[in-house]
Amino acid sequence: MTENFTSLTINGKPRSREHLLRAAEAYNSEFAVAGWEKNLYDFIADWLSDSPEMEVRTSGSTGPVKTAMVPKNKMMKSAMRTGEFLNLKKNDKALLCLPVSFIAGKMMVVRAFVLGLDLITIKPSSKPLEDLNTDIDFAAMTPMQVFYAMQSPQGFEQLQKIKKLIIGGGPVDHSLLLQIRKLTSEVWHTYGMAETLTHVALKKLNGNSPDDHFMALNETTFRQDDRGCLVIKAPWLNKNEIVTNDLVDLIDDKTFDFIGRIDNIINSGGIKISPETVESKLQNYLDSRFIITGLPDKVLGQKIVLIIEGKTQPSEKISKLLDRANLGKYEHPKEIRFMYHFPQTESGKILRRQITAHFSNQNII
Repeated sequence: MTENFTSLTINGKPRSREHLLRAAEAYNSEFAVAGWEKNLYDFIADWLSDSPEMEVRTSGSTGPVKTAMVPKNKMMKSAMRTGEFLNLKKNDKALLCLPVSFIAGKMMVVRAFVLGLDLITIKPSSKPLEDLNTDIDFAAMTPMQVFYAMQSPQGFEQLQKIKKLIIGGGPVDHSLLLQIRKLTSEVWHTYGMAETLTHVALKKLNGNSPDDHFMALNETTFRQDDRGCLVIKAPWLNKNEIVTNDLVDLIDDKTFDFIGRIDNIINSGGIKISPETVESKLQNYLDSRFIITGLPDKVLGQKIVLIIEGKTQPSEKISKLLDRANLGKYEHPKEIRFMYHFPQTESGKILRRQITAHFSNQNII
């Protein structure tokens, strides 16, 4: 299925299918090569194989995390639609700073193959732009990577050198959004998952006319199921609808606002509360990373608890900050807890369930 997309330009050097396969073999036999480079060339070898499918790990947005086989031709279609939407052109420089073990990194490589982009490869890290010394036409980054880049004038200038930037893999909080709006680069927040081969909706974050909502990409349409969760119809991707566990406020069949994960919902005394909604109200008042979660309670079943990353602080100080937030009657945390360091994924996404389990198992309430 990839006979038309078997050559690739990497760091300015055009490579044929034969050269890429030889390089993949060499990287696998060389012990001194960095793991991320081996992973990249392993993926390239898989892409160039005769198999019409590739294995990907699902996100958990539609059910338990698992591996699935995805047709390469659908990955090509996804790449083409991104190229059309962002007006990407042959030989544009595309930055790969995400691990190819995840779908977002895989799709950056596929886009380079399909669109004829020059794939600029650097080691995936929380601060990838520190090693970047060239202007970039297109990049995909996580909110964490953008956040760290924003912490220094040098990082901000590096972001300015990226003409078109998509951000995915997690929420963009209000404070980060305000910083993004200072950029002259074109920046979008993406909605998608492994099951949709990355984004099926985008939200422009800056410029003269930023978007208020996520907008469907191309012919994709949306509806809600009985739970209030998003259902995706993408005929080019799957003849069946994709049912997610993501609660949304549906504006119309092309537009929505993300509310939170239904499996994160807290049931406190019969009142159902989305932790992401509460977190969005608190993000302007807390400097450290934090989550809202539900912990066992004899009376309420679950009670709302605020868990803050870092050293313990006086609860009275935090409570005064919370009083300034526009929280609803049932949204106020009943407890404030601290955890020195939050567990997280490679992309910087907080492992909410692990944190909740940690405190639940300690019987601290």
